[in-house]
Amino acid sequence: MTTELTGATPLTRGSADQAAIDDRYMAAAAALGRRGRGQTAPNPNVGCLIVKDGLVVGRGWCQPGGRPHAEAMALAEAGERARGATVYTTLEPCAHQSPRGPHCSGLLAAAGVARVVSGLRDPDPRTDGKGHDRLAAAGIRVGFGGAAAACRRSMEGYFTQRRHGRPHVTLKLATSLDGCIAMANGESRWITGAAARAHGHLQRALSEAILVGRGTLDADAPRLDVRLPGLEPRSPRRLVLTRGSAPEGWTAIAAPQDIAALSAVDHLLVEGGAGAAAAFLAADMVDRLLLYRAPILIGGGGRHALGDIGLARLADAHGRWRLADTWMLGSDRLEVYERALEQD
Repeated sequence: MTTELTGATPLTRGSADQAAIDDRYMAAAAALGRRGRGQTAPNPNVGCLIVKDGLVVGRGWCQPGGRPHAEAMALAEAGERARGATVYTTLEPCAHQSPRGPHCSGLLAAAGVARVVSGLRDPDPRTDGKGHDRLAAAGIRVGFGGAAAACRRSMEGYFTQRRHGRPHVTLKLATSLDGCIAMANGESRWITGAAARAHGHLQRALSEAILVGRGTLDADAPRLDVRLPGLEPRSPRRLVLTRGSAPEGWTAIAAPQDIAALSAVDHLLVEGGAGAAAAFLAADMVDRLLLYRAPILIGGGGRHALGDIGLARLADAHGRWRLADTWMLGSDRLEVYERALEQD
């Protein structure tokens, strides 16, 4: 449901149908914003729709490198049709000046929009509340709309950085039904089928950086690039978890906690192997788990997906993860788990 921002000009709530319309447009804006994921850090990957008389007249998402912002892109597409329109943006429009461009709250006011519905308040102190205040001062009705969960999930890297000072971490595991990632001799190509591997490449394209352990780097010499037609330029920065030096084209990370020092990285994908996966789990620094299960059995001689994660009691293993989604990718099953308990 849409809620008013304290001190702002009240939104015209209308009927429950209007609230449902707001929710639908905001969910669409969140999906649009995901196009920029992995490309905009340290800026958030915002999505924006401009709607007038029931028609979408402008669409935008934050562009690679962080500019132009989603609202600026949508306004450029809408042109004069933005006057009197409703704007749905997944994050409160920015209010701070930048050498790279004007603030979005000023652009929206100058365009003469009638109403701005934001998905979430911006925790950046340069904007936090000030974006809506600027709009309200210009006589624009402002408030926070529905689909907040979809907006937060769309920009989870930005919010993880703001809350915890580190990238949002996704751990990818591709295993047999009995939890193995390779044969005893190390053979692992391929555990999963083509559809699951393509989905994994999409996850790479949505991340600024990707990490493997030193053992995986030495044994497999992985490329870790994106091999999907049209998305090849979105290959992420390559990291290796090691206390030694990194080869050319790689960045060495000595411990999971060191990811906090990475610049312009909001989304980190951890791909392998068992040691690196265990290290991030033991450090309690995994936010999302992608578990690809192939319908095969390898047996007791296979290599297990995880090393020691520091679990002292079985009871401590419960309540940490919740199933967020699941679907089939060819003959393989993908299960998506998210943290059940937020970090303090």
